[in-house]
Amino acid sequence: MTVTPHRADRTWLVALAASLWGLSALWRGPLSQELPALAIVFWEHLLLTVLLLPWLVPALGRLRRTTLRTRLSVLVIGAGSSALATTLFTAAFRLGDPITPQVLQKLQPLIALALAAVLLGERLRRSYLLFLAPALAGAWLMTFADPFSVGISSAQSALLALGAATLWACGTVLGRGASSELRFVDLTALRFGVGLATLAVIAALTGTPLQVPLSAAPGIITLALVPGLLAMVLYYRALRHTPASRATLAELAFPLTAAVIGVLAFASRPDASQWVGIVLLLATVVSLSLHERRARQPAVAARLEAPSPASTH
Repeated sequence: MTVTPHRADRTWLVALAASLWGLSALWRGPLSQELPALAIVFWEHLLLTVLLLPWLVPALGRLRRTTLRTRLSVLVIGAGSSALATTLFTAAFRLGDPITPQVLQKLQPLIALALAAVLLGERLRRSYLLFLAPALAGAWLMTFADPFSVGISSAQSALLALGAATLWACGTVLGRGASSELRFVDLTALRFGVGLATLAVIAALTGTPLQVPLSAAPGIITLALVPGLLAMVLYYRALRHTPASRATLAELAFPLTAAVIGVLAFASRPDASQWVGIVLLLATVVSLSLHERRARQPAVAARLEAPSPASTH
């Protein structure tokens, strides 16, 4: 039986995956107030590595047959884009509100385009600045309740979240190149495996305790399986049947869900200027995506493929 294009479309599945990312504050926020960020992320990676162990062993064999560039890319993706980025993102919840760190991740496409110009030699045009400027303005308004009086704690939270977004964007760019030699399942298993080893080394060097109380286990398990593994699988499954322009719109379920969770579960009350910033940032990202796919001269000479989830994650 032939499946019609309408029935084959999986835009709704992209939105579902993005909504799962937005739910992460329900578990990451409370856990970050009680435990070191490094410990939370370590146990997330341990659980995911164990689950992906049947794919990790053959992935290591394939990795040995790849080029040095791909091996270095996998190292950066695992150590930076997975281990360090998730640790920074988790630490941001301790210092800031539950909404801002998640919505700031929507800067990732802009950062990824800039990194592609540096790492892959892609050429940025002047039109890129037309999207970068309002995105930065929106991020500033959203991050600081009083945009003209910035506190140290709010600035620290924003820098941690932006650091995570930059590392995740770097993983998107490097993963694009590594995917020519490795399958998605290989990259996923290696990402968490390398990330786990990195977190163990950092914990040993810094003396960070990795013990967590048994009461934290349900939150960590849920965090790893739902906004982590399940969202990633649904997202990439959906992308095979969803036009990129629709996927970008569907991904807005991520910050919208994060905002609703922040208001309902954590009694967060963004100011009017912060809501303006959220709308401005999201509108800029959507406009950039549509421009790159429709304009005769895109802002970047060769556009990126679909971004990895801020796992997402």
